[in-house]
Amino acid sequence: MLRRASIAALLAMLVAVPSGAASLDVAWWRGDQIEVRQLRQGGAAPPPFDGARQVPLASLWKLFVYVYATDSKVAMPDYRCGGRDPEEVYCCDAGQSIGHDAALAQSCGLFFSPKRLMITAAPWRKYWTGRLGAAPAGEFAWLSDPSRLAPERMVRLDSLLRALDSIPSASRLDAEAALLRVVLDGRGAGTARWFGGQLRVKTYSWQQDRKRIGGAAGWLADGTPVWFGGAGGSSNVFEQWAPRLAASLPPLRAVEDSGCVVVDYFKRYPIRSVRGEQGAAPVGTMNGRYHVQFQNGQNLALRSNGEMMLSKDAGGQIQLRGRFGINEYVARVLDREASATEPEAAKALAIAARTYLQQNAVAVAGCQQIADSSATQRVSPSPATPAALAIARWTDQLIVDGVTVRYHSDRPSDNTLAWTRAVQLAKQGKRYDEVLADAYPGGALATVGNSGARCQRLDANEAWLASAVPRWQRVLLREAGYEVPAQAPLICALSVGAPYSEQSRNRIFMRPIATREDRITLAHEYLHLGLRNHPRGQDEDYVEQLARRLVDLNLEAI
Repeated sequence: MLRRASIAALLAMLVAVPSGAASLDVAWWRGDQIEVRQLRQGGAAPPPFDGARQVPLASLWKLFVYVYATDSKVAMPDYRCGGRDPEEVYCCDAGQSIGHDAALAQSCGLFFSPKRLMITAAPWRKYWTGRLGAAPAGEFAWLSDPSRLAPERMVRLDSLLRALDSIPSASRLDAEAALLRVVLDGRGAGTARWFGGQLRVKTYSWQQDRKRIGGAAGWLADGTPVWFGGAGGSSNVFEQWAPRLAASLPPLRAVEDSGCVVVDYFKRYPIRSVRGEQGAAPVGTMNGRYHVQFQNGQNLALRSNGEMMLSKDAGGQIQLRGRFGINEYVARVLDREASATEPEAAKALAIAARTYLQQNAVAVAGCQQIADSSATQRVSPSPATPAALAIARWTDQLIVDGVTVRYHSDRPSDNTLAWTRAVQLAKQGKRYDEVLADAYPGGALATVGNSGARCQRLDANEAWLASAVPRWQRVLLREAGYEVPAQAPLICALSVGAPYSEQSRNRIFMRPIATREDRITLAHEYLHLGLRNHPRGQDEDYVEQLARRLVDLNLEAI
């Protein structure tokens, strides 16, 4: 689902910034400890604080209900506004309805009422006991019963952050996707200039000691739990503090990339030979340094860490194919088409490249497939540089919507970002959103999930896998490269196409189990997850043979 905010409108929102709070408190949880910062705008130094600080739960309770309901498959029917409840101002106009994603971003409390969603205490407590490792009590007493999620409830700051930290990546994905709206068209509208795609937070505003306070809590793009608060409502806090807040946040950690892009390399340039460190490269996974010679006499050096594959077609012609996460792909385009030396220009080009991919790639077995070509998008065959990858991660999930996106090295034209023009604007002090507005005046800054598929879980498939995996372990633990997944994968219904595993999100997409072949398919995709960090995980023949062997083990046990 696309989230839109006119680039021109975002720029207009940045013109006037009201005065207000003299300080902003910021905290995050990383490495099993809390880190705090205090930002100031003159005046006396604010009182220091630490994890023991009591903060109001305010509207943050809605985030915990959202995560629980999504993860526990609780039905969340749309809320229809009748026009009589004043709280509907946060939801929708009379006669209109609101869904769960918009309700979270807009802070519609009526939608998330535990009573309306029929959330009861026992399953709620069991869920959070599983997340926290113990029954919610003591500092986590506020999570022991959904009826205790009152906005006026005070909670320890470190307790709040640890509760957010207890939610695994697969369980927070939908919430993060919804909360990316905040910096585009929510309470933080207009601040995507400073945060890019790194901030996924639920806003709150509250009256405390007759003073209005506000802020937000949630996660950074790498899963780091974060909280911030100051005087004024949440909108005021974003407007006043966005640049300094963005600068004070911790650098994003390297995380496993989302999505899947398959790149067919050198489609317009036939390859004569590929040689590795041991001579002619064999068919299969490529690891190490290689020398590629083309039929036209040109040569190219490349390096692969197992993400490149060499194959031959029916006529014996050599073909090279790469498989990457979305941000790795975007970074490789940036390395090949331009550079990261001008960060604001690079951010704009990264967003254009991600948009071009969304608009032009073909969906094949859960991946986006595109050719590496000067006629489409050129992609570096070697791993992305750290600088380009940092830019891609900072712009994670951001795209331009509403126009057909093109770009060129040095020739500006309608809806075309020219790299030379982008660099010129960046050197004049323009930010990436201004560079995009210059290239795509009719476009809108938006977000699209790196894998847009929603998960409709298949209970029977998950139950079969849960019973089968223990019997497989004696075989799998002897297989080189196998790692037991930290969490059982979610198994999601597949409507069209071939089954596939989404490694970054620990999900398998397939059809309901009905036959032996369906069980082999599930075992096959599970092995892709267990072997994700080893070259054998890309060897389809090996994976298929092992999957059949594992399913036969199950039949022997029956």
